[in-house]
Amino acid sequence: MRLSRHIAAAALALGTVHTGVAQQGPATASALEVNQVRPNFYVIAGAGGNVAVNVGPDGVIVVDSGSAATADAVLAEIRKLTPLRIRYIINTSEDDDHVGGNERFARAGESLFIPGNLGPGGGGGNTGISNEGAASIIGTENMFLRMSASSKYATVAQPTETFSRKQKVMYLNDQSVQIMHPESAHTDGDAIVLFRQSDVLVTGDPFDMTRFPVIDLARGGSVHGEIEVLNQLIDLAVPSIPLPWKEGGTTVVPGHGRLSQQAEIVEYRDMVTIIRDRIQTLIDDHMTLQQIQKADPTRGWDRRFGATSGPWTTSMFVEAVYKSLTDGAKTSKAEARR
Repeated sequence: MRLSRHIAAAALALGTVHTGVAQQGPATASALEVNQVRPNFYVIAGAGGNVAVNVGPDGVIVVDSGSAATADAVLAEIRKLTPLRIRYIINTSEDDDHVGGNERFARAGESLFIPGNLGPGGGGGNTGISNEGAASIIGTENMFLRMSASSKYATVAQPTETFSRKQKVMYLNDQSVQIMHPESAHTDGDAIVLFRQSDVLVTGDPFDMTRFPVIDLARGGSVHGEIEVLNQLIDLAVPSIPLPWKEGGTTVVPGHGRLSQQAEIVEYRDMVTIIRDRIQTLIDDHMTLQQIQKADPTRGWDRRFGATSGPWTTSMFVEAVYKSLTDGAKTSKAEARR
């Protein structure tokens, strides 16, 4: 049964839809919320990053696998939804809360391309396939290069299909799947995913309903790229007009937080743009980073997205925007001298 998009959105924030059993202990610390947003589409919250699950005749497509600690619990919820095997895992970034479950998901799944595979009903079964028969993992080339250079990830947890162009397309489960690679946003290895027939857009961390966007300069992120990606997401998402009071429009799955609509991406884009412009004005006034942070350029949004502690604070966000703008200015001047 299809749930109202508005009910599902509230559920991610309040836990009012089907809730998985809360797991105990450090390895399974999160209670999971399984939300049906389309007849064949689910979003599992509480696994680190949001996990999107598309079920169809060709098997299961998963976008992001959450953290390693919740992988078994998420797999158990997917098995409740369907007996079909996971065929593809699409990663939106190489952050631990998006790829931590890759190994468990891949080994629990089955590639479409193993020898003798006859489709969802044949080949492999539950016989314990080798690494070569595990579910395929799709990620950008930059994502793969960083994961393969790290000792944290087993080979089976790394992307098996990579791409560096702007888009990779597939046709599975009777729908077109567009995997797009922005040049720079959260990192330079991000991916966003549009399920066209389901009309579900999975954004990854460039759109995060729980905090200011994480701009990782060390991995190629930038505030300019962040705003460009938000504009791209706005163009991809269809609003529920001319009848905004009716259920409709593209369902947007952010990297973290509740399900959203196009209008909320617009608000988020406007917020990032205003903060960038405020910081640029202060830079033009020759203020230092410390002076800019004291000037509170994020005012108006601190209560909603800000944090004074944790892995991504308001101060860290302002610093990332400042360095993104000043490094860009240095690059432009250097290029002008050539």
